[in-house]
Amino acid sequence: MKRIILTGGGTAGHVTPNLALIPRLQAAGWEIHYVGTENGIEKRLVEKVPGVYYHAVASGKLRRYFDLKNFTDPFRVIKGAAQAAALVHKLHPDVVFSKGGFVSVPVVYGAQVNGVPVVIHESDMTPGLANRLSTPFARIVLCAFPETAEHAGRKARYAGLPIRPEIFSGSREEGLRLFGFQPDMPVMMVVGGSSGAVAINKAVREALPRLTESFQVLHICGAGHLSEPHEGTAHYCQREYLSEELPHAYQMADVIVSRAGANALCELLALRKPALLIPYPKTASRGDQLANAAAFEKRGLCRVLKQEDLTADALCERVVETYRDRGMLIERMEHEALPDGLENAIKAIEEAAKKKHNC
Repeated sequence: MKRIILTGGGTAGHVTPNLALIPRLQAAGWEIHYVGTENGIEKRLVEKVPGVYYHAVASGKLRRYFDLKNFTDPFRVIKGAAQAAALVHKLHPDVVFSKGGFVSVPVVYGAQVNGVPVVIHESDMTPGLANRLSTPFARIVLCAFPETAEHAGRKARYAGLPIRPEIFSGSREEGLRLFGFQPDMPVMMVVGGSSGAVAINKAVREALPRLTESFQVLHICGAGHLSEPHEGTAHYCQREYLSEELPHAYQMADVIVSRAGANALCELLALRKPALLIPYPKTASRGDQLANAAAFEKRGLCRVLKQEDLTADALCERVVETYRDRGMLIERMEHEALPDGLENAIKAIEEAAKKKHNC
């Protein structure tokens, strides 16, 4: 039986592409092992999936700012690398597929020590630190954006992003039923990322009296961010997060306000959904979302509102503008040649595994 180790964690963005791959890999007869941290989001997401073996290793966060943990986490990385090397030796997989995040570094190193080929996938416009550290040990580097592949060296390929097929299975009518909306008024959907976005939540709620004059608002605000005073507001529905309902919400939405994480952008592009992007500012991230959003805006695929310019008034104005321009945005998206990220990842995995056996 073919055996693969998947790794990636820290945020949902480092996990969901792996989740998209799992059904295809299982159907092709792969035995699947997932390596993550003991308490990370990857464990919560992956342990729900039948037929996948989960293993935890130690890992330290790779910070760019001063923190006392910067003095102790290198020892956790070393411990994790030793654990990962032993685990890879024990499992003897055909290939390791890494989606990045700090937990992936010791796993990639463990694969290198044991002579196991590595395929890396980079979702963002600018590679994250974990993937930059791992790239020297990779056989293939897959990129979600063509601009990334052009500057990532000879190992890089523009492959797109593995997207969950169920995203395309939604029904607008079911979405309207689920969230109590009417068919004769446009729907604005707000998504702040897997943990929500305080700045976006605040602006949306301040703007609600004006927004709900023109839109029905579905607000995905993140765990712990529901607002009791706004419960029961006409034309407004708030949820902490969506799982099975997400495909229906996507189909129902006429305009979407979103962060600019790579997974969200690729899903919006694949679904041809007009979007106003509010990327994480440089002060709260390494600037990857700013680069993602700028690339999409340059290609005419979205509108962008920087967080430092985010007010209730600005949000209303830019949402109305995005909705007004939706025809043009959809047309530009329809002219984008989208690679099959799921198929390309499967092909790269099979290729790397085959080369191992031919060596």
